[in-house]
Amino acid sequence: MAVQPEGTPCWADAMFSDVEGAKSFYGDVLGWTFGEASSEYGNYTQAYSDGKAVAAVVPPMPSQEEGPSQWCLYLASPDAAATAGKIRENGGEVLMEPMAVGDFGTMCLARDPSGAVFGVWQAGQHEGFEATGEPGAYAWAEFFTREPAKTDDFLTAVFPYRAKQMEDDGVDFRIFDIAENTVLGRMKMTDDFPPEVPSYVNVYFAVPDCDDAVAKATKLGGILRFGPMSSPFGRFAALSDPQGASFSVIDLSTTEGEMPKISEV
Repeated sequence: MAVQPEGTPCWADAMFSDVEGAKSFYGDVLGWTFGEASSEYGNYTQAYSDGKAVAAVVPPMPSQEEGPSQWCLYLASPDAAATAGKIRENGGEVLMEPMAVGDFGTMCLARDPSGAVFGVWQAGQHEGFEATGEPGAYAWAEFFTREPAKTDDFLTAVFPYRAKQMEDDGVDFRIFDIAENTVLGRMKMTDDFPPEVPSYVNVYFAVPDCDDAVAKATKLGGILRFGPMSSPFGRFAALSDPQGASFSVIDLSTTEGEMPKISEV
């Protein structure tokens, strides 16, 4: 896939203290295979679905404190340093300054004003996902936030998004478009979320059968957090893997109900 427009989700990775355990879990649940660990880059290991690069796993660096594992979504940028400047100017925090990763590209880690951590990727040789929207590959992502106004203002200031609001009294949900493509969502966290759960980015991976993926995940020590539930977008469920990283699975082919009305903001 070519270099993605600015603000488009383009890659996802996660840090695991037990990388072999993570490979076994996601291999079974999502059908991933794994490349060789790159010792030059901290044993960074790419995951493949049907031979296409779809994500990566990596052990913590010796200097890093071992916090809970979590998936990190990277948003495309033509200039990571400029994006880092915009992040600071608009109330965000740069957690890791833009850093060249060989010839692969330049990465940066940041936190939005509500506390959600995400990455920025300026592509070099590594352009990002080689597949999306097919079983085993990235499908969708949402910023889950307790302070939606802060997140909304931040995202539209840093990236060239056009925001739209879903007309639904039950949920406060916003989507962000680039040109004619909807690329990202934002969900307001309700009181259903324990107070100790911070704002975060929820990454969805596509699966051929949501219920089957949930059964595999829970059998292997994963925890079902929500669902499975059918929607106009697909049948999905939210999970945590055995090391605590949250993610969702979605069967994009199994839809139910009418698409909600969405209005320009």
